[in-house]
Amino acid sequence: MLLLVAWRNLRRNSRRTIIVLVSIVVGVVSLLLYDSISYGMIRQMLDNSVGASIGHIQIHGKGYNDNRVIQTSIPDRGRAENAVRGMRGVKAWSSRVPSFGLLSSAQGSSGGVIVGVDAHSESRVSSIASTIVKGRYLEGEGREVVIGRALAGKLHVDVGDKVVGMASTRGGEVGSELFRVVGLFETVSADFDKTHMFVPMSSAQEMLDMGGDIIEIAIVLEQPEQAERIAADLRAQLGPDYEVLTYRELVPLLVAQLEMYDQMLVVIYVIIGLAMIFGIINTMLMSVFERVQEFGVLMAIGMRNAKVFSMVMIEALCLAMIGTVVGVLAGVALTLLLREVGIDLSVFAEGLRSFGAGAVITPELRFNGILAAVVTIPLTTLLGALYPAWKATRLQPVAAIRHV
Repeated sequence: MLLLVAWRNLRRNSRRTIIVLVSIVVGVVSLLLYDSISYGMIRQMLDNSVGASIGHIQIHGKGYNDNRVIQTSIPDRGRAENAVRGMRGVKAWSSRVPSFGLLSSAQGSSGGVIVGVDAHSESRVSSIASTIVKGRYLEGEGREVVIGRALAGKLHVDVGDKVVGMASTRGGEVGSELFRVVGLFETVSADFDKTHMFVPMSSAQEMLDMGGDIIEIAIVLEQPEQAERIAADLRAQLGPDYEVLTYRELVPLLVAQLEMYDQMLVVIYVIIGLAMIFGIINTMLMSVFERVQEFGVLMAIGMRNAKVFSMVMIEALCLAMIGTVVGVLAGVALTLLLREVGIDLSVFAEGLRSFGAGAVITPELRFNGILAAVVTIPLTTLLGALYPAWKATRLQPVAAIRHV
């Protein structure tokens, strides 16, 4: 009976009911969109960092991550590569010789990172080959180099021009080599593009007097969530002279930001919840005051305060459930649509690239986000209806019947 009466009351003033439902739907859709866009952007920043050069796991000589010098090379290249080659779950891997040095041309110079790579294996690990915007990718022969477009601008060079790379050799002397630019790449990270250049492995080893040694092995996994397990297996096989790190240890700031995201989202839920509570209180109070005589008659014929209270709360619950269901359906549909087409923020491209995010943001729908909206909105609506429901129980039947 209470449910039928509550439903009748909602239909009686359809305009107010629609206004409240619209506010609830907008609140649910806003929560889902904010969650999916924000989480998708942070996730995209992490994936871009991993895809550009880091990989899911890296192997170095012990102590390299704390002091990145070329003297700390991988002790036994063959052993390390065989361990990776035989590890289940590894999708691709690439050996590298990275070093810090000075890049110079006839018109400028800039500090940067010179990375010696095997062209074929590196194209399967990093996104450099797929981000070439002018010229071509490495073919693995001669003194060729691909550099970031931003770095090319600093050096005032283009495809076909020459640059000189200089870096400290393993013996402490200054090694240098003349390279010809064969391609320019442009990733989603402006800082990466300003500092990195990729050369054939043999050229880097010769310039740095490395012989056949390597400094780093970057690994991409079939399932990134298996990174910790596979890294532990590699540590067990290689022993204490090797350093095996996952992307969580290589880019801890982005990983921490992703893990702290749910805690930061609570603040947004509280803000939206408070705004909705005041709206619900105002609307339900108006509903109660418009029906003072009705409540007086119901109480005069024997309806107890508990049932009066329940009737108002059921009205609020009906509004919350209908609004939440419609809001979730609309929010999920809108998020899936935006996920397919992406959110083009090209006008803010430079700012986004400074954070390592692309100009097109892809929202990522999460079950936790849907669950939070399904729980938060009905709970907020019920909290907002508590005071109006209590107010209805404080009416005196005789005075309420005479109320004008």
